[in-house]
Amino acid sequence: MASTAVTSTNKVKQATNNVTTNGAPITEEELKQKETPITVDDIFRLQKSTNGYLTETDDNVYKIDFVHFRIRDMKTNKVLFEVQRECDEDEAMDNDDPSAGRFVQYHFPPSFLKLKQVGALVGFKVGNREVKSFRMIERHFFRDQLIKSFDFDFGFCPPNTTNSIEHIYDMPDIDSKQMKEMINHPNETKSDSFYFVDNQLIMHKKATYAFDLDHSQ
Repeated sequence: MASTAVTSTNKVKQATNNVTTNGAPITEEELKQKETPITVDDIFRLQKSTNGYLTETDDNVYKIDFVHFRIRDMKTNKVLFEVQRECDEDEAMDNDDPSAGRFVQYHFPPSFLKLKQVGALVGFKVGNREVKSFRMIERHFFRDQLIKSFDFDFGFCPPNTTNSIEHIYDMPDIDSKQMKEMINHPNETKSDSFYFVDNQLIMHKKATYAFDLDHSQ
C-alpha cells in the first residue's frame, strides 16, 4: 500500500514553568494505579521526572513508529543530533528489552545550553488506524526542578502514512550558576516525552542529557 508524506513546520510557544492545572500534585505511583486513561492534565500535575514508564509498549495501538529525529541550531543551521532507522530495528530490540527504543542518552557540548532556538524534526509512521489528534508534552528537569515544558501538536495523521514535522522552539534562559551545575552533573538533566491521541496517553519516552561532548572528543 502506498503511503503519503505530510510535512509541515510549526512555531511552538514555550510553556511556562508554572503550569496551571485543575488538580493537586500527583505522583508517578498514583498515575500507575489510575484506572482511567492518563490525560494531559494528569501529566502537568507531576512534580518531577519519572523513574519508570507510564505506558506499556502495547498501549501504542495506533502503531506509531518514530524513524527519524534531528535537532539543529536555527541560527547556524548546524545539525546537532540525527538518527534514522528502519522500523524492523526497533521491533527486534523490543524482543530483548521492553524499554528499547524508549530511552535516549544525549551528549551535547556545553554550548548547547546557550542556544536561543532549536528545530526538532521528527519522522514517524502510522499503522492502519487514523490518528485524529496526536500531541506530545515534553518536560525537562534538572534534578527535581522543572526547566521547561513544551507542547507539540502533530494534528491529524491518516492511516498507513509516513509523516514528517519540524517544531521550532525557543530555548529557556539558564543562569550561569545553574548552567555550571548541569554541565558538572551529567545525566541529572532528564526529560519525559508523553504522547497522546485524543487526550489519552499511548507512549512514554525518556532521555538523559550530558553536556560533555567537547571533553570527550
